[in-house]
Amino acid sequence: MSEELLIGIVFVVALGIGAQWIAWRFKLPAILLLLVVGFLAGPVSGLIRPDEIFGDILLPLVSISVAIILFEGGLSLHLKELKEVGIVVRNLILVGVPVAWLLISLAARWILGFPWALSVLMGAILVVTGPTVIIPLLRHVRPVARMQSALKWEGIVIDPVGALLAVLVFEFIIAGGFQQGLPSVLMSLFRTLVVALLTSAIGGGILIFALKRRDIPDFLENSMTLMVVLVVYTVSNIFQAESGLFSVTLMGILLANQKWVAVHSIVEFKENLRVLLISTVFVLLAARVNFEDLKNVGWGGVLFLAVLIVVVRPISVWIAGFGTGLNWKEKTFLSWLAPRGIVAAAVTSIFALELEHEGFELAALMVPVTFLVIVGTVSIYGITATPVARALGLAVKGRGGPLIVGAHPWARRIAETLQKEGCRTTLVDTNRNNIKQARLEGLEAVHANIMSQHAVDEIDTAGLGFLMSLTSNEEVNAIACLHFAEVFGKNEVYQLPSAQDTQDPAKAFPRHLRGHDAFSPDLTYSMMTELFHQGFTVKVNTLTEEFSYEDFQEQHDDRAFPLFTLSPEGDLCFAAEIGAMNPLPSGTMISLVPPQVDD
Repeated sequence: MSEELLIGIVFVVALGIGAQWIAWRFKLPAILLLLVVGFLAGPVSGLIRPDEIFGDILLPLVSISVAIILFEGGLSLHLKELKEVGIVVRNLILVGVPVAWLLISLAARWILGFPWALSVLMGAILVVTGPTVIIPLLRHVRPVARMQSALKWEGIVIDPVGALLAVLVFEFIIAGGFQQGLPSVLMSLFRTLVVALLTSAIGGGILIFALKRRDIPDFLENSMTLMVVLVVYTVSNIFQAESGLFSVTLMGILLANQKWVAVHSIVEFKENLRVLLISTVFVLLAARVNFEDLKNVGWGGVLFLAVLIVVVRPISVWIAGFGTGLNWKEKTFLSWLAPRGIVAAAVTSIFALELEHEGFELAALMVPVTFLVIVGTVSIYGITATPVARALGLAVKGRGGPLIVGAHPWARRIAETLQKEGCRTTLVDTNRNNIKQARLEGLEAVHANIMSQHAVDEIDTAGLGFLMSLTSNEEVNAIACLHFAEVFGKNEVYQLPSAQDTQDPAKAFPRHLRGHDAFSPDLTYSMMTELFHQGFTVKVNTLTEEFSYEDFQEQHDDRAFPLFTLSPEGDLCFAAEIGAMNPLPSGTMISLVPPQVDD
């Protein structure tokens, strides 16, 4: 049995991470691919039988995974984002949730034929979306900053709210009615809030105090944090059922917004752990689906799913959108992105089993209905959300533009050209005069030290896809790349080539401590400065079959330096990455060209 468990765990992890890699490689929605892989490995082929492999520990493992994912989600919630989307998030939770709860309950009653008790419970469970599905989809869709912040906050906050709502409804059902259940429900609500506030404050406070006093060595920071998260989640649930999700979410928000200690290593570790957990849990949940149970739901389940997508979500969003300043495009996009995830599946599995023991015959159908909703919403939104966002003009085009470190004159010329080509570009510099001049020229510029925590926290990176450090100080360039690798990824941080690499390799900056070369090895800071002093300018050319790259170089006597290529889809790439230039005939090339040339 132990060998079977080992093989099952390894197989699930391999399938999950493999699906994530394939999704990244072919630019597919990862969540959708995880579901497909789970279905193929579970009900289709029978290679994975989660309940047989894991037995009674399956649901506890899923619950712990959800707790860690919500804690990581809380770490990504910065209160400064609420300045722009606070009213939107507030209305989506305080107005949108009750509206959705009512409509889903009515749909469960009239379409599925559930008794009122189960209908209201289904409504409470299915109001959740959750970071397990929202965050991967947001990374795939890449909406503009306002929409990304609103959906991220809604998805993370609504999970514990929905879980609490489901617990309260369940207590009403078990108590036998409104009058009998009201006192216990109010007491449960009070206990949940008190326990969540106390345990999150104590857990977060212990971590902050220990980190500030340096009582935890670097190699134990992540392990100790994980231990505290699990202890807070478990202790909270012991004192009040299902309050643990609230506790870990609040603790994540507390750590993310305090100013006493840096938590970036913790954030990076939790992000990596989240990918592993989401990958494995979704494969397991998809593998648990029983086709016979889905057949029992019938076409009524499909109609119920359709109502959730085309009626419930749009109505709840448009009602919640009153007075928020959202335009019709933003409301439409928010109406078309509400996938259900792990919390809905886990809560349903627990309550359905207990309600069956209480004599509710149709409670057995709650699980297949919920899984149908999860699979349906993830599939439909995963396939259609990106085209919808692009059609509404709310998706970031292509790779995204650069965050440029350095706002000196020739860096501003590069930024100006990229901005004219539709790439969002932000300049960062400690020199106030450079920033002032950049703003006078209509460029987006931030006065900040790129190596400070302020820069990471305060710079709005929506629409930005990579870092390009163009200062004269190689150490600053390298540190900036290390600093922002956690924001953009290690493959998306670039700096100017170093003259030391060719002049004196012994003095060269270690390759593993610096970013990728932005341009060809000849284009160092001193070389770029000299070229601009000679009158070189940044030019944009469209290469066609009639005007090839060879023609372009011949026109400039082979003195031009290609900097970027820009595809029709908006993907900005460094020319140095392409090597020997061979852009598509319809591609745009941005180059540094010599003066006094008739283009």
